[in-house]
Amino acid sequence: MDLFSFRKPKNELESLPDEQQNTPFIPEEMWIKCPKCNTMLLTTDMEENLHVCTKCNHHFRMNGRQRVEMLVDTDTFLEQDSDLISTNILDFPGYEEKLEKARKSGSKESVICGECKIGGIDAELCVMDSDFMIGSMGTITGEKITRAFEYATENKLPIIICTISGGARMQEGILSLMQMAKTSGAAKRHSDAGLLYITVLTDPTTGGVTASFAMDGDIIIAEPESLIGFAGQRVIEQTIRQKLPKDFQRAEFLLQKGFVDAVVSRSNLKNTIVKLLKIHGYGKEAE
Repeated sequence: MDLFSFRKPKNELESLPDEQQNTPFIPEEMWIKCPKCNTMLLTTDMEENLHVCTKCNHHFRMNGRQRVEMLVDTDTFLEQDSDLISTNILDFPGYEEKLEKARKSGSKESVICGECKIGGIDAELCVMDSDFMIGSMGTITGEKITRAFEYATENKLPIIICTISGGARMQEGILSLMQMAKTSGAAKRHSDAGLLYITVLTDPTTGGVTASFAMDGDIIIAEPESLIGFAGQRVIEQTIRQKLPKDFQRAEFLLQKGFVDAVVSRSNLKNTIVKLLKIHGYGKEAE
């Protein structure tokens, strides 16, 4: 008997010739596993489905550029303040390395802002970027969002902000926390001018972002099952010494409690925003 039949191949070089011919090679990057239903999905299929699981509707995170492409009309996005980038203003140890690593993703900052058309309607759009330190809010993040509000106010535009964030950036200390008041003040001035502000909360939206401009919207939309809150669930449980519901801080729970106005699947998000803009009188000139 051939001794080779008793050996278990350890790698491709030790496999039998027939095995090599009958087993197709599939690169790992072609597949992604859904964390909710454990289904293996073709990367191309998921991308075509707006990064949503085709089996269970789990919404994967999107980076800023992907979300801009999803929402705006083709070739209408004019980015603003792309030259503003974070620096280590407090000489926080290791912060330069973190910023450099974040920029390797292709993103310069944790938010992308610009003027665009959505369904043919002129609007200002800000999209927080999960690829850059999970959308954490630093001084430049707050500055860009504040400038976006001011531009929208001056030009009488509605503004839409898509949030994703782990909160204020600890490496910038109190300066990052100051952005909460700064952005909220800009949102108030935009509101006082009689203009519409829509927020789209995605997973996760937490910390100082939730406690400021994320919840200042006239209309607050959330993607399904998004984590939305200020402090973490365990911190709250330890503070109040009570067990919280399993779905606490999820979009559907917050909808029941009145903290968000609607939970909208990604496939319907652009159409929903366009309808809201038209209801509030925008886009009539285009018609």
